[in-house]
Amino acid sequence: MTAPLRIGPYAIARLLGVGSFATVWLGYDRALDAHVAIKVLAENWSHDLRVRERFLDEARLLRRLEHERLIRVHAVGELPDGRPYAVLAWADGGSLRDRLAADEIPAPTALRLLGEVCAGVAVLHRHGVVHRDLTPGNILFRSAGPDGPEQVLIADLGLAKALAAASGLTARAGTPGYMAPEQDDPGAVVDTRADVYGLGRLGIRLLAADPSSANPTRPDPPRHPREIRLRDDVPAAVAAVLAQATAHRPADRYPDAATLHAALIRASAPAAATGRVRRQPSRRAGARRRYWSRRAGAAVVAVAAVGALGAEAGGAGSARPVGGTYTTGPLTVTLPPGWSATGATWAGHYGADGEPEPALVMSPQPRRWAADPHLPGAFVGLSVSTAARATPAGFLAERTHGECTPAPARATRQVGVEWTVVAYRCDRGRPQIIESAALHPGRPAVVYVQIAPPADSGPDFVDTLLAGVRLR
Repeated sequence: MTAPLRIGPYAIARLLGVGSFATVWLGYDRALDAHVAIKVLAENWSHDLRVRERFLDEARLLRRLEHERLIRVHAVGELPDGRPYAVLAWADGGSLRDRLAADEIPAPTALRLLGEVCAGVAVLHRHGVVHRDLTPGNILFRSAGPDGPEQVLIADLGLAKALAAASGLTARAGTPGYMAPEQDDPGAVVDTRADVYGLGRLGIRLLAADPSSANPTRPDPPRHPREIRLRDDVPAAVAAVLAQATAHRPADRYPDAATLHAALIRASAPAAATGRVRRQPSRRAGARRRYWSRRAGAAVVAVAAVGALGAEAGGAGSARPVGGTYTTGPLTVTLPPGWSATGATWAGHYGADGEPEPALVMSPQPRRWAADPHLPGAFVGLSVSTAARATPAGFLAERTHGECTPAPARATRQVGVEWTVVAYRCDRGRPQIIESAALHPGRPAVVYVQIAPPADSGPDFVDTLLAGVRLR
């Protein structure tokens, strides 16, 4: 990957990390004589409106909360190709994932760290926000000067939503092992207790007697304190707290991060009274810690700031002439007057051969439509993998737009294809977004069409566009 010389007003020093949904660069702010982390939406996701919404919503949310326990946002901008970027504070101390990989964290330090993370998540909960993806990679560290304490920061809110938006039908989001069971159910209510579960799993990973036995990807975590084997220097009462935090039923957990934090403080009190004696780390382990300290902020660190925003549509390709029809793979579309099309792939959706599934973007300016809220356009994708796990209606239920108001779903039959259509009215950005999906009439595949209709279009525009989608 070739490093850009500049992003906006920032000189680029090096690549920090690459994830599925974004790339993070280390930038230099000459005016402030400070380094920053610049998170840029990946090109293959840039055509999808909902991905852009989540990317920008994360930046807006962090800016609105503006708290010392959360990663700070300095600014947002847009590249010449239309992709948005966010300028973040640089977490020069690395991530918890890096430190766990380097060496075992002493139990007293791990307990204190868990409390700091709980306090950070409690800030989100006080503002009615659920993080939904609390993992070691999303816990960052930032130095606070030569004599100041190191700051523990909560990062990557790309999956976070306001509580009102997180209730009801919602997309599956989170990291297996740290994700609460209800997050696997599109119809479940996801609230602060989902974060309590993630914090409990994080605590088990930090304090387990045998970290290899505390594999966070196991599908059925222990539910009884006796099943949670923590290190000898961890107070026994902590196991009971973590067992309650990771209860399968949300009603059996602590209600929020602040309550869990208070329970941990009470359970940890004996440790303060009896001292914190522990074996000295080996010379090799100390060397590993010094190595990771020197590497703070390098590529493996900033991947934590990349995260996962959810599996959405996107892609890139070459624009085709205006008018007529356009074909890419099994998809053929009739172009509305003045529109052209570009071939794409459906990022995040892969066929049995491991290749991204086919898609296209059509608009008066296909390369700009997702970035420009004044441009109409549509994304069309075909997915066999989606049909294996969801009906068209179920797939659309995963693709809600949190800040928009949906109309009741409707059905329409166009050229032998039964479509489910949901229209969203939005208060900002595009005034209307249409989500639609159907089963391929000849084979097990879902065809999905996301439409931003022209402002002056009538009610028949959507049905006419869907009628022009032909499938082989």
